[in-house]
Amino acid sequence: MNDLEMYREQLAMCDDRIIDALEERNSIIEKIMAYKERYGLTILQPGQEEKQERRRQERLKGNQYQREIEDVFLRIIKNSKRIQARHLFDYNIVLIGFMGAGKTTISDYLSTMFAMEVVEMDQVISEREGMSIPDIFATYGEEYFRNKETQLLMEMQGHKNVVISCGGGAALRKENVAEMKKNGRVVLLTASPETIYERVKDSTDRPVLNGNNNVGYITDLMEKRREKYEAAADVVIRTDGKTVLQICEELITKLTEEA
Repeated sequence: MNDLEMYREQLAMCDDRIIDALEERNSIIEKIMAYKERYGLTILQPGQEEKQERRRQERLKGNQYQREIEDVFLRIIKNSKRIQARHLFDYNIVLIGFMGAGKTTISDYLSTMFAMEVVEMDQVISEREGMSIPDIFATYGEEYFRNKETQLLMEMQGHKNVVISCGGGAALRKENVAEMKKNGRVVLLTASPETIYERVKDSTDRPVLNGNNNVGYITDLMEKRREKYEAAADVVIRTDGKTVLQICEELITKLTEEA
């Protein structure tokens, strides 16, 4: 065996060790998830992730392949998060609620913590139509827009582990709710009218408010929608005065109890 053949054999053996190590690591992830569930520990522990990150950075300090190894670890960690998501959710998470209830914030956080795909329905429809949501309403009317919502929800039935963030009016349509529930758990995020107002008062892309951006109008509109929101929801979570982490922990707990 010449030197080149020897190096190739060493490389193959190294790959085998990496495969074995990754299999062991993924198995440990599963064990950690099972342990947390068995003893009622919080699923999301960003502090622990930061501790592991610091340890890894210390270990890699001065390593000539630091950038390359860090790049590999980013992928490893992302896949670990996906394993956690598959362990917890074999369905889509559908976030509904009034504008400003926190759907985008929560979907972004879940995406970060579990590497879950996020579908922002308003954003997807806007991109497909090549115009803003207010322009779609003005040009084609609300019925056209609601039909686009229904079509998109039907598309999502073939997916799992996706966070679907719905526009404020999506759950008001019976057909939309039926599509949400075919392969998803519906989570209603809610807050007080005062909290909603503080969150949306500077927004310019809320066509439903149509110049009526005040607490009184928001209160009336929320009350008109409340019954349909609650009827559509599998779980309900108030977001007032809570951190994103607290909301997501409550969401996970309620969804696992629901299952």
